Amino acid sequence: MSSASPRGVFIVIDGIDGAGKSTQVQRLCDSLRTQGFRVTQSREPTDGTWGKMIRNSATTGRLSLEDELRAFVEDRREHVSTLIQPALADGQIVVVDRYFYSTVAYQGIRGADTDALLAEMRTEFPIPDLTLFFDLPVAVALQRISETRGDAPNEFEQEEALTEIRKSFHHMAERCDEVELLDCTPSMDVVAANIASRVDQVLASR
Repeated sequence: MSSASPRGVFIVIDGIDGAGKSTQVQRLCDSLRTQGFRVTQSREPTDGTWGKMIRNSATTGRLSLEDELRAFVEDRREHVSTLIQPALADGQIVVVDRYFYSTVAYQGIRGADTDALLAEMRTEFPIPDLTLFFDLPVAVALQRISETRGDAPNEFEQEEALTEIRKSFHHMAERCDEVELLDCTPSMDVVAANIASRVDQVLASR
C-alpha cells in the first residue's frame, strides 16, 4: 500500500445485520495499523450523548420516527465535526462501521422517504472515498444472527424487515458511485482479503 494522502482517506463499512461488519472493521484497522498507517476507527451511532440516546431506545422504548431521525442527524453532525473531519485533515485513514446509508435504510422501513433522505444526507455530510455494503442472503444473515448472538432478534432482524433493508442498500448502491456491494457469504478470511484488495486500490490511487 502507498501512503495516505495529506487529506486522509474515508472508508465506510455498512450493510444488513448479520454480515459481520464489526469483525471485519476491526480486522481491517488492525491490518492497516500493522502496515504503519495512522487509523481512526469509529462507528455509528457513536458513544456520544445522541448516540447513547439511540442505543438506549432499544431498551427504554423506541423514539418516534421524527425524534429518532433527529438523533441520528445530530449524532452524525457531532461525529463528523469532532472526529471524522479532524482525522481526515490530519491525513489519517478513517474507517467507520455504519454511516448515513444505515439511517436511510432503517428509517425507510419506518416510513421515511428514502430517496429524499439519501439526498439530504449526501448534501450535508462528507462522501466516503469508498463504501462497502456487506451483502448476503437474508436467510444466511438470520442464521448468523441466531448462531453468533444467542438472543432473540430485534425488530430489524426479522425476515421481512431485513429483506426491505437489503433492497434499500441495493438501491443506494446503484445510485452512489462510491458504493460497492461486497459478497459476505464466503469465509471471514476470504471476505477480509477482498476488503483489503479494494482498500489497497483506493489508497494506491490517492
